[in-house]
Amino acid sequence: MKEIVIDVSEQGEVKIETRGFTGKACVEESKFLKDLLGKELSQQLIPAYYQTQTGKKKESVKKHLPLCG
Repeated sequence: MKEIVIDVSEQGEVKIETRGFTGKACVEESKFLKDLLGKELSQQLIPAYYQTQTGKKKESVKKHLPLCG
């Protein structure tokens, strides 16, 4: 299962963590959040970033961000 986890600290610092993605898909699928939230201060890549997607069917991920109510 693919998910994007957003953690907001009491100081307002936002951390975005992707789970279930391989290769550069994690960066591509979370880009809309980075664009929405503003300047990126740091990035930490995990081993899944360096894996390749061999023979896997491309899945679409819904990008729905409920901002109101």
